[in-house]
Order: sequence, then structure tokens, then C-alpha cells
Amino acid sequence: MMQRTVLFAARRSGPAIRLFSSTSFRSQINKIYPSAQEAIKDMKSNTTVLVGGFGFSGVPNTLINALRDRTDLTNFTVVSNNAGMPGVGLGQLLDTKQIGTMIASYIGDNKTFERMYLKGELNLQLTPQGTIAEKCAAGAAGVPAFYTPAAYGTIVQTGELPVRYNPDGTIAKMAPPKETREFNGKAYVMEEAIFGDYAFVKVAKADRLGNCSFRKAQNNFNEAMGKNAKVTIVEADEIVEYGDIAPEDIHLQGIYVKKVIKSTEEKKIERLVYYKDPEEQKKALLEGGSSEASQKRERIIKRAAQELKDGMYVNLGIGMPLAAPAFLPEGVEIILESENGILGMGGYPKPGEEDPDLINAGKETVTLIRGAATFGSHESFGMIRAGRIDVAMLGAMQVNQYGDLANFMLPGKVKGIGGAMDLVANPSQTKVVITMEHTDKKGNPKILKQCTFPLTGQKCVSTIITDLAVFDCDPMSGLTLKEVAKGVTVDEVKAKTEAPFKVADDLKEMSI
Repeated sequence: MMQRTVLFAARRSGPAIRLFSSTSFRSQINKIYPSAQEAIKDMKSNTTVLVGGFGFSGVPNTLINALRDRTDLTNFTVVSNNAGMPGVGLGQLLDTKQIGTMIASYIGDNKTFERMYLKGELNLQLTPQGTIAEKCAAGAAGVPAFYTPAAYGTIVQTGELPVRYNPDGTIAKMAPPKETREFNGKAYVMEEAIFGDYAFVKVAKADRLGNCSFRKAQNNFNEAMGKNAKVTIVEADEIVEYGDIAPEDIHLQGIYVKKVIKSTEEKKIERLVYYKDPEEQKKALLEGGSSEASQKRERIIKRAAQELKDGMYVNLGIGMPLAAPAFLPEGVEIILESENGILGMGGYPKPGEEDPDLINAGKETVTLIRGAATFGSHESFGMIRAGRIDVAMLGAMQVNQYGDLANFMLPGKVKGIGGAMDLVANPSQTKVVITMEHTDKKGNPKILKQCTFPLTGQKCVSTIITDLAVFDCDPMSGLTLKEVAKGVTVDEVKAKTEAPFKVADDLKEMSI
């Protein structure tokens, strides 16, 4: 019970004697609402809504569905990593045209999102994933702006990203250029914090005081967003008695939370992938396409695995990088980090062990190794930008002779940035390894004098591994060919590489 303490002072012959009495005068704090409909009853249009979740993990679907049914509420600015899928999650609010602006890092496979953006039906502020997380964390801490190395020298910084199109496909509005500044000889981009009016947050447990805990990788954007908004509405898998969550297990404290509801929507899994034994896994990873394509893929993956040394902390992009650990020698232990908040990511689960609260950056079901840790996306990208990750391995569309990387956008297609700009933001501390085929499907070189696609990062690549060769890349002196595949000559590499390169004195054959 909330109580008021009343102080009485009585005079006797000696000093004043203080007597205390307690009187109850109002009810308990209780932030629990009977339904999502009641919790959003007083929401207003034309406001900013922060929505947690990554893929289908940690998505507050009960609250999203309640807002979907309130078609009188419109023109929201929604901040989320992506916009779900057509007919699922935030994708429903696109269908009902309740979103006026999306601040997101990724469009992905949501064709409705892409179509509406390109047809001029909504604004899109395409933002690196780690920057979104930090914008929310900064706003939560009352910090109006910050400097980040992510996106410097890209169209995100220079303001060459369309925010809105006209219905005829012409550009109606461009993003403004961002302020830059140099600290200790390194260039940074100034980003303004996000301040939300509302936050929809998914948690594992909550009590009547609004204290919350997350389960496994359910945190992602939820913690930073939940601490940010004026009105945070929590959707809990389980509502518990206050005091049942140990103080050290409270990840989102009640001071940030205004309302709590019980989740009523079933959890979903976007990409269900099961464990295979090592030999089956290798076979599956190398399947697909022609025999020649499989051989190229095998060569790249096996050589990429040699970049991963015992004791390293590693972030692996989807595709070939994620396949590399299957080819590590026995006894080599690396710790995999996933940017949605996992350190110590394991392999795929066995049937029956899949968990919707445990997915990787590719939205696939995964497991945790013994000794793993989970946390929010703001923490995850903080350790990435700070250079705590030893190796970041990514795919690429193009790399230039000084290590500029382009891997997020093709002309006329909009998929999104994701976390790549953050992953390559500290190349002096985190080695950036690129895995890709040497030429594109038309036989055009992918290692160029200058990238023609929009950049992910400038002078950030250290090593390029292709089906033909391995290059070291120096931001000042350029490329050095240090290995060639069996049967491949230097002349063949030159013929399929636009960028000039030196040949190492000790040129080797790729050992796979």
C-alpha cells in the first residue's frame, strides 16, 4: 500500500519527543491494463511510435494488432528495424495506411513496404541498424545528439537517399546531409536522438510496478525503446507478482513503464532452420546451382574459415560467411556475436528445440553455447563500433582498390542497410573480411578502381577472398595479390580484376 508518514512533536519538560504514525490514503500502484485496447485507448494520431522486435522475435504483436483495429489513428512516424512482412506485424499498419513515415534499417522481403515507398505513399528514413538503436538509447538518456563512425562517406551522411518519391517515380524529397566532425584523426557523423511519444515493447515477465525482464534474444530494440518514450506500453508473456523478478534480473525498470498488458498473440518463427551433423551441414552449405558454382562456393568458404583463429570474437554475415565455422579445424574455439544481441551464438537447433526468442541476424533459429550472453541491440552495436569484435566477415557486391565496400543497394532496388555500416565502422580494430565471387553473373569484375554502387563504408576492407584469389587491401597503397586458387594464373586474375594490384613476392596457392 502507498502510505503517508505523519510526524507529531510533543512537548514535555525535557527535549521534544518525535512520535511517528502511518496512515493509508490511496491504492497500490498498478500499471496492469485489462487489454491492449484499453491500453491504447488514449493514443493520438500524428505521433512517433517506437516498436521493438527483430524479425519475428520480441515483436509486440498484441499491441500492433490493437492499433491496426483503430483505423481512426493515422499518420504515425514508426521507428522499428523493419516493417514486418505483408499481413504480419507492422506490415498490417502499412496495409491500413496508418504509417506516414518509417524510420527503419531494412525493407527486406516486404514487397508492400517497397512498393509504397517507391510509389510515394510513405516517407522512409533509411538508417543504419546500430544508429537506430543508439538514437533510441540516446533519447532515453536525455542526450539530444551523438557522433558515430557508422555511415561516414556514404549516401546516409551526404544526404543522397530519397525520403519520399512522387507517384510517377521522381524524387519528391531527399534526406538532408549530416554534420561531420573529426576526433583524434577519425571522421564521425552527427546523429540526432529519437524521442518517442509511445513505445510498444515485448518482454518475458512484468509486474504491476512495470518492472520487466527479457528472455534470451527477445531484448533486441525493446530495452532502448522502452526506456525512451513518454508512454511505454509493455506486452508481457507472463505477468508476475511484484518481487518475483529478482532485482538484478530487471532489465527494464518500472520508472520507464506506464502500462502493462498480457500478450495474447502466439509467437512466430520467420525462418525455421534445423541442426545437421557436420558432414550433412557441409554438404548442404555447398549445394545449390551448378557443380561449378558449388566448387566456387566451397573454395571461398574453406578459405574464409582460415581467417578465424582460436579465441576470436567474430561477427558473420548471412550467406557464405555464416557457413565458415563448419570448416574450422577441431579444437578451434571462436565466439560468435549476432547484432540482435547475442554473444556466444551456437548452431541450429534440433527439432523440438527451436525457440522464437532465439534467432540470428538472418532471422534463422539458432542456439546458445555454454557461457553465452544476451543483451540489447544498442549494447551489441556498441561493442561492434568500439572495436571489440576481432573479425567481421561480410558478402559484397563491389570492393574498390583501397577497400571501399558496396554491399547494400543495387540501382533501382531497395533492400536496406541493416547492420553492415556499423560492422565496418572501426576497421583499425575490427578486421573486415569480404567473401564473394570474383565476377558478377555477367562476368563483370567486382573488384574495381571505384565502386559504382552506393558505399557501405570507406577504406574499411582488409582482406578479399574470391573463388580465384585472396587480396590484402591497404587504404593507402591498395591491393596486393597474395594467393591464387589452384590452376589460376596471375594473368587470369588481372583479366577479371578492374583495379590495379601488386603481386606478393611470396605468392601462394590457396590451401583449402
